[in-house]
Amino acid sequence: MNFTRWSARLPGTQRRAAARTESAVSPDRRGDGSVPAARAERSADAPPAPAVDVLPARDVLDRVPALVALVHGPDHRIGYVNDAYTTAFGTRPTGVPARDALPELAELGLLPLLDQVLRSGRPRTLKSRKAVDGRSYTFTCTPVAEDGDRDAGVLVFATDVTDHAEAAERLRAAERRQRETAVTLQRSLLPQELEQPDDLRIAATYQPGGTEAAVGGDWYDVITLGGGRTALVIGDVMGRGVRAAAVMGQLRTAVRAYARLDLPPHEVLQLLDGLAAEIDANQIATCVYAIHDPNEGRLVYASAGHLPILVRDENGVVSRADEPTGPPLGTGGWIHSSGCVALHPGATAVLYTDGLVERRDADLDEGIAALEGALAGATGTPQVVCDRLVRSAGVTADHDDDVAVLVLQHPARTGPDGDLFRNAALELLGGVEAAPRARAFASGVLTSWRFPAELHDLGVLATSELVANSLQHGIPPMRLRLRRTDRRLIIEVTDGDDHLPRRRRAEPGDESGRGIAIVATIASSWGCRRTPGGGKAVWCEFVLPQE
Repeated sequence: MNFTRWSARLPGTQRRAAARTESAVSPDRRGDGSVPAARAERSADAPPAPAVDVLPARDVLDRVPALVALVHGPDHRIGYVNDAYTTAFGTRPTGVPARDALPELAELGLLPLLDQVLRSGRPRTLKSRKAVDGRSYTFTCTPVAEDGDRDAGVLVFATDVTDHAEAAERLRAAERRQRETAVTLQRSLLPQELEQPDDLRIAATYQPGGTEAAVGGDWYDVITLGGGRTALVIGDVMGRGVRAAAVMGQLRTAVRAYARLDLPPHEVLQLLDGLAAEIDANQIATCVYAIHDPNEGRLVYASAGHLPILVRDENGVVSRADEPTGPPLGTGGWIHSSGCVALHPGATAVLYTDGLVERRDADLDEGIAALEGALAGATGTPQVVCDRLVRSAGVTADHDDDVAVLVLQHPARTGPDGDLFRNAALELLGGVEAAPRARAFASGVLTSWRFPAELHDLGVLATSELVANSLQHGIPPMRLRLRRTDRRLIIEVTDGDDHLPRRRRAEPGDESGRGIAIVATIASSWGCRRTPGGGKAVWCEFVLPQE
């Protein structure tokens, strides 16, 4: 191999030669003031530097710490490898094709790159590849002859980037650990097992974003409120990582605490709004809080900047619950309000986060419309509907955003199953005869429902105490309602006074104050709440014996 011929074509040689030509121009031909006089005097005294052309190419390349190999011809026969290359991979014979003599390059997939460089006459770079010696290199392949030359070759220049590659891998490992921590925190804060109310069938799914995306703050929850009512919530904390998951956990805990107060949905969001601002003024979240009451056949909800609830009725028609919608939690200064949507037997409702419908290349309304179409054709159990909606939205393990979906169904029960769900109500007209009439009504209903004698007597006693409490402390209109499900007996009395009763310890000389204490003692649970139109409802539950 004639290195004198190759040296003139090495990368950068022409540029350096041009620089020497400029430096050799006579001082008389320079512009005034271009070079200070002192520098010119020192240059005149310094010995002339040797030109690059007179340097031996082999000595220069052998001293380069990077790996250098020179190949030529269409089969890339080895023309030269420097000492650094020999130290890394061993001695390589010259004149042998690279496929046979440079197996390390073949394993890295560098041979097709050499072909591309030879055909195009342009340099190519292969970044940070791990070689057989265990170290990582960045390979730059540069043509060293003009196109059409039968001896055209390629200069392979490999820079050791092992330290950079290891640092990048450590960074990626740290990011993976952080993401795994956030995902673990996120999943631990979500309900491990959904509560299953008597009147609803519920399923949910959560899928974190792909490995390249930090976990978000999506959450959902199902809370049984007592008296047959159920609260459902879904939300999304803006942001990514452990911080978003931690804020999500605080909001979910707060929702469960506020739900125990049995407040209307808009009041719960009002409390959450203030709490979100206290947790982090720069962190906002969207949320939908809804309450289902089987006696009313509707879903009462309030939304803080969240996507609309979708409902498919018993005929398969899908509708959106768009209004009212307030700003996200944490913005403050907004009075939220509640809306309602019908949820009759046979209907299905879907609550979801934006990861299910939002795409970078499509409008959000298009995504919601596509979800409506998928819901219209999605039948089966709530879990089946969940899975079908996720698949129809194209959500995969590499999805770039978190996805949470909550599906609830109000099944239409007929036949023997329908016999387990019964309702009975009585309007209570004031007067001394209201209490005995209520006891007689409760006794007849519980007898027709074929309850055991012990449960029958406890139900009549609870009815008597709740009605007596309402007659003494409430105002008309008053109503008694008995409801049975496949799991429990529910007794509820409503009246027009909004003063909520509380359990207290009655002194021996007190003539009243023992009614609620008796109900709390004999019933499985009891509670009270204010009704939307004014007034209150006091209820208690008895768990039915399982056969």
